[in-house]
Amino acid sequence: MAIKQYNPTTPGRRGMSSQDFGAVTTKKPVRSLLVTKRRGNGRNNQGRITTRHQGGGARKFYRLVNFNFKGEGTIEHIEYDPNRSARIARVKDTDGKYHYVLAAKDMAVGQKLAAHEEAAIETGNRLPLKNIPVGTTIHAIELQPGKGAQMVRSAGNGAQLMAKEGEYGQVRLPSGEVRLVNLNCTATIGVVGNEQHQNIKIGKAGRSRHLGKRPSVRGVVMNAVDHPHGGGDGGRHRMAKAPRTPWGQKTLGYKTRRRKSTSNMIVRSRHAAKRK
Repeated sequence: MAIKQYNPTTPGRRGMSSQDFGAVTTKKPVRSLLVTKRRGNGRNNQGRITTRHQGGGARKFYRLVNFNFKGEGTIEHIEYDPNRSARIARVKDTDGKYHYVLAAKDMAVGQKLAAHEEAAIETGNRLPLKNIPVGTTIHAIELQPGKGAQMVRSAGNGAQLMAKEGEYGQVRLPSGEVRLVNLNCTATIGVVGNEQHQNIKIGKAGRSRHLGKRPSVRGVVMNAVDHPHGGGDGGRHRMAKAPRTPWGQKTLGYKTRRRKSTSNMIVRSRHAAKRK
């Protein structure tokens, strides 16, 4: 995917770039695979704001992506998905049913896909880790057999199967973490497509609002009553204590990981390289 540049006809256009939709082959999604998307605007099921600076944005339908596709099929179209950074591929299986799957890099219309234990080691095919050669680049990895892909699903990401030992394989994730994954879990061969997504420049505030992102006000410009960083006489803001949230919780270097039950599956932390 290439990045589309604009002529500087306005101040907003001067710093703006967008994704090239040349790889998208249709603008009409499958109606049966669309559902209306509830607009939570950063609120939980009680209606309370749990994530600030969210709200508004363009209306969008949610595409029902099949993260546990099984069988064989043919790619009919590559489509845009407003709910994720990656492209999605419309697959028609041998029974005539349609499925959406994540589009891997270099996927093309007319390509045959297979998702079973005997599938060939080719881009887009899905099979268990026990049947994938060591060193292969993979994405859309399961954590629990049969649950569907949970890891490595965003644009341009790819993991690598490093080793196999007993019932588990060592997978190096994009963060640098090496994690044990059951060899019965499935993964898709290749790298997720739309790899230039991270290089897009928003360019102007209006585009952020279209994405549902509201303005974020820095704590250092607030009053002391509104934020731990607030107050002062308008001079330089050197904080005497560690950065905190508006409710006094530490933000930098403060561990927020809650699920300790899977810590024993981590062979090498993603922070290991930073400590050297």
